[in-house]
Amino acid sequence: MIDRLISYFSLIFSFDQNAPLLFTQFYFWAFFAIVFAVFSLIHNKFALRNAFLFFVSLFFYYKTSGSYVLILIFTVVINFYLAKWIHRNTSISWRRFGVILAVIVNLLTLSYFKYTYFFLDLIQQVFGIELHAYNFFNAASNYLFKTESLVDRIVLPVGISFFTFQAISYIVDVYRKTVTPVKKLLDFGFYLTFFPQLVAGPIVRANVFIPQLYKQSYLPRRTFGLAVFWILNGLAKKIIMSDYLAVNFVDRVFETPLLFTGFENLLALFAYSLQVYADFSGYTDIAIGVALLMGFHLPKNFNSPYKAINPTGFWRRWHMSLSTWLRDYLYIPLGGNRRAGFGTFFWIAIISIIATILSGSLIVGLVLVLFFIGLGIYAYFHAEDRRSITTQMNNMTTMLLGGLWHGASWNFMIWGGLNGAGMILNRLWCRFQTPVRAILMFAMTTTFIILSKHFFHPLFAILAVWGGLIFVGLYFNLIFRLFTDKTINWVYQSWNILLTFIFITFTRLFFRSGSNLDPVEANETAWETATNMIRQIGSPWNLDTVPTMIFEYKNIILVFALGMIIHWLPDRFKRLYRYVFANFALPIQIILTALSVFLIYQFMSADSQPFIYFQF
Repeated sequence: MIDRLISYFSLIFSFDQNAPLLFTQFYFWAFFAIVFAVFSLIHNKFALRNAFLFFVSLFFYYKTSGSYVLILIFTVVINFYLAKWIHRNTSISWRRFGVILAVIVNLLTLSYFKYTYFFLDLIQQVFGIELHAYNFFNAASNYLFKTESLVDRIVLPVGISFFTFQAISYIVDVYRKTVTPVKKLLDFGFYLTFFPQLVAGPIVRANVFIPQLYKQSYLPRRTFGLAVFWILNGLAKKIIMSDYLAVNFVDRVFETPLLFTGFENLLALFAYSLQVYADFSGYTDIAIGVALLMGFHLPKNFNSPYKAINPTGFWRRWHMSLSTWLRDYLYIPLGGNRRAGFGTFFWIAIISIIATILSGSLIVGLVLVLFFIGLGIYAYFHAEDRRSITTQMNNMTTMLLGGLWHGASWNFMIWGGLNGAGMILNRLWCRFQTPVRAILMFAMTTTFIILSKHFFHPLFAILAVWGGLIFVGLYFNLIFRLFTDKTINWVYQSWNILLTFIFITFTRLFFRSGSNLDPVEANETAWETATNMIRQIGSPWNLDTVPTMIFEYKNIILVFALGMIIHWLPDRFKRLYRYVFANFALPIQIILTALSVFLIYQFMSADSQPFIYFQF
């Protein structure tokens, strides 16, 4: 009996890398039930409550990442004391030194675990020196704790990008004197490690969360209903939409795109666009709901991003905590929409060098050099456009570095670059009148049709279709305006929403191709996957087989269509059914929750699927 108890508790308190603690597991909800029971007894004893939740969060992270919890503890301690040191100093020089030191320490920690393979690859390509990764952290753990962790492989700690960026924002805000540093280490530890949002965000600003550390926790009846709704909503997104699409279709196509037709590859690409949204926003919904049950408010991280009418609007709605972080701590310091500073040119030079090396072609470097020389000459002779040019340079730099935040591989740089280019081109496009746009798109479409006929390449065919779609919209707009000066607003918005969704979906080709890959092989495999999918999508289709395939994948298409319809519902309608659920009597809520959980878990696969953004 005692041996069984020891074995049981050993299982509970040990780390199993094959079974991380996930929101979708019943084990997590048992864990949370115990945490919530203890929390309800001490919720208004601030010091005890914050300390309890700090240690609970460390345990949660340990169950997710094992001994890497020591990295999290190091981040908490170093940022707590550096922030206090920065705040105490009156000398601007010492304050600046402190914030630079803190940022360097945080970024070096992140870079070691996230970008080691990236830098080793660069060294090999530039100097021909082949170096191998060495995991100093695992080596130290083996020496101190007699473990047997591998030292020839570096594994990315879960959520390190999120808590590192959160720590940097805290340090910078203390330096800017917009935030007063937390006085107690355990309180700061709770802020940085709060378990609902620890491993995949949202990135919580200090000025938003720290005041909540010292407020009484209370749970009004309506707030309880909203919290339960958010949890159920997140579980439904994750299990019914994201995991179902991934396990039953998307993962198979991306693993071997050449075994599937162009239609199947295209369907997988669009299904992935819904999958990644349902996965990430589903995590955020659950995090918001769990935090709300304990009286803490986390910021909104998604605002129906596929309702955006242009790429800029999309990034104002998608992963909002990261987008605003990049704006406040990267884009604005670079100069924002005012000027291009040293940082702009420094990062453009670095990114250009990296792009040249990763491509393995000096032609890429030459094209970039000529482009920037031409841009500089244009700006010199057109003073009225200099501010616009520097703004777009800062935009592109921010998006490229945002791409590198997701992963140190060529495909993430392409993904970031395409999104940056989309934002810039859309702003330039809006300067033209509709007839000019129609002429330009007709010329582009015609050019790519001719190229695909005489010098066939799948990409030419895809660009011809893309240009044709835009031209059709512009052409009908021109015809409509021959009869009236009025614009049917909902038609205009719907068309632009559709075009934006298609553009964002195609950029995801490069995003998904590099996900779930070993860093050692990410560049080569991601590029091969992306090019193979482009080849399949852009090659001639056998249209006779399409109806058969539509019937064969009817369940995938149905889940995709249902997900997009729900996503595109008016916000006021979504608020309505949220508050209707929140205002139901408690017995009705219990019945609805039980039914929802039963239905949701009917879609669950045999193996729990980790959240996509755990790897970032």
